[in-house]
Amino acid sequence: MTGTNREAAAPPLTGGALTRSRILDAAARLMGTVGLTRTTTKEIAREAGCSEAALYKHFRDKEEIFVSVLHERAPRFTDALARLPGRVGEGEVAGHLEEVARVGVLFYRGTFPMAASLFASPDLLLAHRKRLGLDGSGPHEVSRSVAAYLAAEQELGRVSPDIDPDAAALLLVGACFHRAFLGLFYAPEPPEGILRPEGEAEFARETVRALLAGIAPPGGTLPPGL
Repeated sequence: MTGTNREAAAPPLTGGALTRSRILDAAARLMGTVGLTRTTTKEIAREAGCSEAALYKHFRDKEEIFVSVLHERAPRFTDALARLPGRVGEGEVAGHLEEVARVGVLFYRGTFPMAASLFASPDLLLAHRKRLGLDGSGPHEVSRSVAAYLAAEQELGRVSPDIDPDAAALLLVGACFHRAFLGLFYAPEPPEGILRPEGEAEFARETVRALLAGIAPPGGTLPPGL
């Protein structure tokens, strides 16, 4: 879910790779609908259209399947974050942060069902953390990337020197997290007035506006329209 051209042009999977992919897709669907405890290898195999024997050719047990789902099937946030270093000093800080906010809400909305299963099992959470540790990644990278961008803009005088970039990053990321939580909690039709600002674009715009009002350079003003 990184949206790269390489992934779009990748050849279709065949044979064992296709079966493995179907197993992970099936497990991801079940994790998001019936939950971890009710998802058995038998149900995963049935959902994937294969036998349990075929399932065990690719995975040792249910825990390995779930760890692989969390590592390979969780929606990714990396593209929007990876673009930030190249945007330092270019364009509008507000516009770059709005993109992060829009993508962030989608990311957390897509990962909440998986996270529910993850936190329901301490062993699974530990296994997932260990796997993430192999490549040095983890959920902390989201706020760290935003903080690094804000710190770089701070050095250029485009962000107030008086703010803590880490705290500002957490404010933005936390807003995305809560917005996604509310959307899922009240799905499919949230009561009127629950999701405010209304609409994802307006949420991103107004959240960044509120953030920038506190971190604008001394004597500076917000760009027109913000």
